[in-house]
Amino acid sequence: MRNPSILLLLYFALILLVLACNKGNESEDNIDHKPFEKVDSIQLAGGELYRVKDFDSKYVSPRHIDVWQPQDFDPQDDYQILWMHDGQMLFDKSKTWNKQEWGIDENLTKLIEAGKIPPTLVVATWNVSENRHADYFPEKPYNNLDSLQKKQLLNYNKQNSDRLFQQSPNADDYLKFLVQEVKPMVEKSFQVNVNKTNTTVAGSSMGGLISFYALAEYPRVFGNAICMSTHWPGGMPFKENPFPEAFFHYLDNKLPDLKTHKFYFDFGTATLDELYPQYQKPVDSLFAKNGFGENRFKNLKFEGHKHHEEYWFKRIGNAVLFTSKSTE
Repeated sequence: MRNPSILLLLYFALILLVLACNKGNESEDNIDHKPFEKVDSIQLAGGELYRVKDFDSKYVSPRHIDVWQPQDFDPQDDYQILWMHDGQMLFDKSKTWNKQEWGIDENLTKLIEAGKIPPTLVVATWNVSENRHADYFPEKPYNNLDSLQKKQLLNYNKQNSDRLFQQSPNADDYLKFLVQEVKPMVEKSFQVNVNKTNTTVAGSSMGGLISFYALAEYPRVFGNAICMSTHWPGGMPFKENPFPEAFFHYLDNKLPDLKTHKFYFDFGTATLDELYPQYQKPVDSLFAKNGFGENRFKNLKFEGHKHHEEYWFKRIGNAVLFTSKSTE
């Protein structure tokens, strides 16, 4: 008669073997990323794109949320996170309104394959055009203005633009949407952690404003900020515009620990970017005053570059390389 103890041990050994096999399969292409669904309609240079359509947020209007994962994604590896705004403009120019793109998949695939940056996951929240300015406008600097300044600014921008300040700034709720709703969903679906040690938030123009604001408001979530062609005027430019100074004053009081955070700024000199060179010295002085050296801060000028995705395509790779580079 067989020994029951031996049979029981064999039974448990078989169970452990099955569990080990299943765990190994988790790193294969059949990983379940629900509620994200794979997108096959986007042309990619590498990796895969997943999407939650029309996410129903408590804080902002419904919008798509995309996550790009590089080739050979394995949740057992350590990933850095690149968190980007204007998600519909990042991957495939055949799908964008102006037939331009950031080429995030091209840039990151090259850098990862060359071993220059760690494996990188991209979290890309789409904008809603009628809400974009309100969502991306830093709310606390606006609230620090006096009531007369606010009234004058609102009136001027509404009279000179059909899309600026049609709504009050909503950036604080937009950041709650990112941190309280999107972050836990991404962490659960892709089995990654989003925190200051591995996360960079990036955008251009108004997206540059909301990127530095995101880091300043949530320094434990976002470790670095990439702010390209940052729209320091905040709206329509005019004489004695108080917004740039309001942003600088806010940053002077809210900059996080220089030892654990990095800021990358840049700008061109053509089209809308021709407004930005005048702010290079004040920005440089602000960060120097707060102790940020060249290994933690950059503010670069690109002569002749326009306010277009094709130019951000050219610069985003080096920006990511800077925020990814170890300073140890």
